[in-house]
Amino acid sequence: MIINSTDRSRSVMSYTIEDISPEYDDVICQIIKRIGAEHGAIGDGFGPSDSEVLNMSQHYFKLSKSLYLIAKINGEVVGGCGIASFNNSNEICELRKLFLLPQSRGLGIGKALTQQCLNFSISQGYTNCYLDTLSNMKSAIALYEKLGFKHLNKPLDGTVHNGCDVWMLKQL
Repeated sequence: MIINSTDRSRSVMSYTIEDISPEYDDVICQIIKRIGAEHGAIGDGFGPSDSEVLNMSQHYFKLSKSLYLIAKINGEVVGGCGIASFNNSNEICELRKLFLLPQSRGLGIGKALTQQCLNFSISQGYTNCYLDTLSNMKSAIALYEKLGFKHLNKPLDGTVHNGCDVWMLKQL
């Protein structure tokens, strides 16, 4: 899918969103780890340390009712976002690993990725979408709030990212 966006300097830029495939595993792994480190998400308890990060295409291919999308500008991968079942639930999915390189922020890419993941989750029969993040990821939290996610006082039972300090849920 090709999407046009107006960036901060008012020029029109095109980006594409597509399903992840094996040739992008290394680059998305590097992006997730780099942006995670930028925000202090290093080590156990944070998404960038999950084993799936090393082989995203295979991980999401093997999971039923899951999807991981990447975004590209001028053919270069600039980020991604995924959706999968939360703790093998048929009703609750989890928005996973929305990470974007700095040059791709503020262009609507995060919103487009998230919305496509949410649309997919609805088509798969999920009724709620959970996410966890860090309080210093302010632009991501603002996006989630605009998309209807509500703050929770604590993580859902079974959350593996115990380093996160923001938990949100959206009714689909």
